[in-house]
Amino acid sequence: MITFGEVAKHSRGWLPVIGLNALIGSGVTLALPTILGRSVDSIVAGDGYTRWLIAAAGVIGLGIAASIVDAFVGAACVAETTAWLRHRLVRQIVHGGPEGTRSFETGDLVTRVSANATDAAQAGPAAVTAIAAIAPPVGSLVLLAVIDPWLAAAFFGGVVLVILVLWTFAKRTADVSLAYQETQGRIAALLSESLTGIRTIAAAGTTAREEGRILGLLPELHKHGVVTWCVLARSGAQAAIVGPLVLVAILAVGGLQLASGRITAGELFAASQYAVLGAGLGNLTGVIGEIARAKAGVHRAREVLAIESVAHGTLALPKGTGHLTFNGVSVIAGGNVLLDNVNLDLPGGATVAVVGPSGAGKSVLAAIAARLRDPSTGQVSLDGVPLQAVSRNALRCAVGCAFERPQLVGRTIGEAIAPETISPVRTLAAARATHAHDFVSRLPDGYFTSLRKAPMSGGERQRLGLARAWSADRLLVLDDATSSLDTATERQISRTLTEDRHHRTRLIVTHRPATAARADLVVWLDHGRVRAIGPHADLWQHTSYREVFG
Repeated sequence: MITFGEVAKHSRGWLPVIGLNALIGSGVTLALPTILGRSVDSIVAGDGYTRWLIAAAGVIGLGIAASIVDAFVGAACVAETTAWLRHRLVRQIVHGGPEGTRSFETGDLVTRVSANATDAAQAGPAAVTAIAAIAPPVGSLVLLAVIDPWLAAAFFGGVVLVILVLWTFAKRTADVSLAYQETQGRIAALLSESLTGIRTIAAAGTTAREEGRILGLLPELHKHGVVTWCVLARSGAQAAIVGPLVLVAILAVGGLQLASGRITAGELFAASQYAVLGAGLGNLTGVIGEIARAKAGVHRAREVLAIESVAHGTLALPKGTGHLTFNGVSVIAGGNVLLDNVNLDLPGGATVAVVGPSGAGKSVLAAIAARLRDPSTGQVSLDGVPLQAVSRNALRCAVGCAFERPQLVGRTIGEAIAPETISPVRTLAAARATHAHDFVSRLPDGYFTSLRKAPMSGGERQRLGLARAWSADRLLVLDDATSSLDTATERQISRTLTEDRHHRTRLIVTHRPATAARADLVVWLDHGRVRAIGPHADLWQHTSYREVFG
């Protein structure tokens, strides 16, 4: 979990500098009226005003220097804290896996990592600035009391009103800032969803409807924005009214004191400047707004950091060929039973096809086998070791996954197949085995072709997905990973899989009878239960089994 205070403390290397500059700025603000007041008295007296003017110029120069340093340090502090927070968020998202991030929309997560993290990073500087901003009004009260107690009394009454205005503003703006950020996240989620299916939208001619669906939240965003500005405007107006009242009260009391000879003209001038500073407490609305946005950003970051990371064990796998067992495995999500007491004993090195009607639980079974999600009850073991006890590195070296719609990552085609840590020889071997080399070799730069610019069909993307999974040495899990291939290529890859010289277990979710026919065993699922296990030829005798393939 993360709190506003923790984010602020992370900036502790910069905060002393920010605080020091703020104190220097406050000191300059408080010293300047007194120096100028003394200059006025010296000018009236006709003697010694030069030194006060020089002092005023020096103080102003110091204030300018402090402002320049503060701008640089503040930006550096926010940048460093943003990077730290984004690193934590991205790490949590990646380690949470598909199951941990299931409750978040992709666009919303991107918004939290990008925009909201920057808002949250303002926590430290905004808190220090808010504390430092209290110094001028408090100092003004003290210095007015030194000049004349009646001036301090008049000033104090006005400051109390300003504090009440700020308190109301702080309470209202926190909720509005969070609502605004949440609506932004929802719009980003809808846009991300549309970009994923942009070809379908264009083909269906529903562009206008999709645009309306995404932008339909703009009125709500506008409403939150209007509320924010209304709160800010109301508070600003209230502070603007109180400010002149304080100044008038100070001038009235000061005028009487000047007429009676209790204060000088220079002291009256200084008192009027301190009155302006005190009323300037209303300028804190901007800082309070930053704190509110930071608190909202921290709140949204906290929800991401609450994602439970997939826990891995520390065990290595013994020698084996991928003996896969399911013992009483059930998966329940949202009250729905996706798998119901599945018990399987799949021999190592076998080709196992998983078939069944839509919604039978095939993809869930594949995800459980690859440990992309954990069962609600029961246990899955690979070569006698429970998957949850296997170390992350050992598991990902042993198990490879390919999907119907693979998401390819990397800068080049070669990186999409294998990271730089895997030798080019193994990358080439994987591409040849999955017949990806056939089309990659025809690209202008071969395996160094930019992944983003490479023209690929759905079947070619699937072949790259298969090649990426090929380096696994114990178990290959293919979730409908050849559905977009043409019949000839699918037959070639199926032959490669069934004649795998690496003797790995191959768990293949498929809708094609030819693929099931080439498998050693077929697991027939229906409504989350294992209806039958056996060779395709034996199961083909059942009418219901034949109906699975249409």
